[in-house]
Amino acid sequence: MTRTNSTARELLRLPVLVAAFGYLVDMYDLFLFSVVRVPSLQSLGLKDDELLHKGALLLNMQMFGLLLGGILWGVLGDKKGRLSVLFGSILIYSLANIANGFVETVPQYAFMRFIAGIGLAGELGAGVTLVTEVLPRKIRGYGTTLVATLGVIGAILAYFMADLFQWRISYFIGGGLGLLLLLLRVRVMESGIYAKTKAMQVSRGNFLSLFTDGGKALRYLQCIAIGLPIWFAVGILITFSPEFGRAMDLSAPVVAGKAVMLAFAGQVFGDIASGLLSQLVRSRKKIILLFLLLSTLMITVYLFLPFKDITTFYIICALLGFTNGYWALFVTVAAELFGTNLRATVATTVPNFVRGAVIPLTTLFLYLKPFWGVLYSAAAVGLLTMIVALLALRGLTETFDKDLDYTE
Repeated sequence: MTRTNSTARELLRLPVLVAAFGYLVDMYDLFLFSVVRVPSLQSLGLKDDELLHKGALLLNMQMFGLLLGGILWGVLGDKKGRLSVLFGSILIYSLANIANGFVETVPQYAFMRFIAGIGLAGELGAGVTLVTEVLPRKIRGYGTTLVATLGVIGAILAYFMADLFQWRISYFIGGGLGLLLLLLRVRVMESGIYAKTKAMQVSRGNFLSLFTDGGKALRYLQCIAIGLPIWFAVGILITFSPEFGRAMDLSAPVVAGKAVMLAFAGQVFGDIASGLLSQLVRSRKKIILLFLLLSTLMITVYLFLPFKDITTFYIICALLGFTNGYWALFVTVAAELFGTNLRATVATTVPNFVRGAVIPLTTLFLYLKPFWGVLYSAAAVGLLTMIVALLALRGLTETFDKDLDYTE
């Protein structure tokens, strides 16, 4: 009982809670667009045949912002500290969230999704880096699981807010929550491991140094690769679920917001399950492999199981979300594989490069669609991401018991 109480006290430390609630607001904004894509674009005067391609444009602008922001915040996280990123990123995406509620044209909308993407890029990496550095190695997996789980709850919250309020108001709510969260950050202290490294004469936050050594470059690319199937499922199968529903000739139209909500409800349980299983078997790699195989199964079911019932479709979306629940482990592995002087750079850029990979994945999907149709085009892209992820995972080293107090 004493050991359990001690673990609970460690997990409820202010840096862990701030990182967790920060990621909740981050994910609220990140997936609010997926929820309100159709009604917001319709209110701007777009017709049904324009929703897919204009929606893909806005999604790609958001992901492009995440790519650039990931590099910016990652470098700053190692040069200036984890807390500077936590503060700056949430300020930018909160203000951008509010500005999204005022757009009147598609170009304005695209620009504000780009700015929001830059802001959203810093939260997860800086939060996970801080949590892995302030918690003992035996329980840091619980800490990152808590962060990821609250983040996914933020995506679910986006669905309910969009259901209760008009889409512009939903954006205002997200921005307001972010600004309120800034008040908590004032009392958070920097991690001791980073403070010690900052006092050393060592290069910090040198993004290009990741590619000057073959071993580091390979590790970095492998980290990105194992997360690709998650964002294939989220960025294509779930975000464009209404279009997939029409291709499947379902009994009723698919509501994108409901599909997003159910997928992320499933991911909450997936993140909890993968985190606990990782602690139980003392391995990150084995559990990521398990979830990759489960994800392959559910992607196949989603695309090719012959069903017409809309309820069955929504159940499959939830199960697909569950198999995506290794997001916490994926980001934790990225943080654990690199030294303190590059840890924030890696932990921030890797998830954002995975998110940004939606751009080429969506482009490939749309390119193949006229030739192979919606279902087979998605299957080809999904198979590609899964093969790459499995090969990358095979080459990574286990990080569960790794001491993080070192530099590259």
